[in-house]
Amino acid sequence: MTTTELLIAILAGIVQGVVEWLPVSSQGNLALVFTLVGTDPAAAVQLALFLQLGTTLSAATYYRGELATAIRTVPGWRPATAYDADHALASYIVVASLFTGLVGIPLYVFAVDLASQLTGGVFIAAIGVLLMMTGLLHRLSSAVSLGGRETPSLVDSILVGSAQGFAILPGISRSGVTASTLLVRSYDPPAAFRLSFLLSIPASVGAAVLTLVSAGGLPGIAPVPAAVALGVSAVVGYLTIDALVRVVERVPFATVCFALGALAIVGGGGIALVV
Repeated sequence: MTTTELLIAILAGIVQGVVEWLPVSSQGNLALVFTLVGTDPAAAVQLALFLQLGTTLSAATYYRGELATAIRTVPGWRPATAYDADHALASYIVVASLFTGLVGIPLYVFAVDLASQLTGGVFIAAIGVLLMMTGLLHRLSSAVSLGGRETPSLVDSILVGSAQGFAILPGISRSGVTASTLLVRSYDPPAAFRLSFLLSIPASVGAAVLTLVSAGGLPGIAPVPAAVALGVSAVVGYLTIDALVRVVERVPFATVCFALGALAIVGGGGIALVV
């Protein structure tokens, strides 16, 4: 592993560890990083999805108690009508993950195929547009959310799972669309982000497996740099979750989305002119 590969792996891990939990699309920002250092756009999309495994470990570690409780209740799952919170959490994860797959798998095929046909600059500009859409969704959720709910229903599971499926597209923030959907459904911000983070675990594992299968192995990266990036993202991701949980009601996430989206559009447009 060269020094350049090590630095890129560390940078990728830091970016993934921080922005996975913010509504600014870790996949979109990682794809930007990899594209700017010369990675093929299609490989950049796949690599960004694969590296979500690091932050999956972060979330699984941070919420290990709730995950253990949810797993124990899965055999007793029944439709969401009037049951305790443990059963609600288990069925939420199962149902939402199912709908994520139903929506996300066809979009993944579309995204990789489209990325392979775009130049680097056009690809970056497209990510910028999707980042702006994420910001608009979060702004909408902030305007209409009433708060007060904490336990997910079957309808919520379907809606959030379907919304998460669209995050397979680079630039659509997984945490942004899921948390925003829950906020629109009148969940308290802490509960919305907790449920969003928990749902990231099966979704990220599924996306990584899908990437490995479709790419026939690690997409565009050697095993050692991949391990470094995963390790860094896991550590940084855990620290970011802890910090975000503490200040979740005071962070202006939509502003970050708009700023990054505008920069990506301007930067991508300039690169497109050069290419």
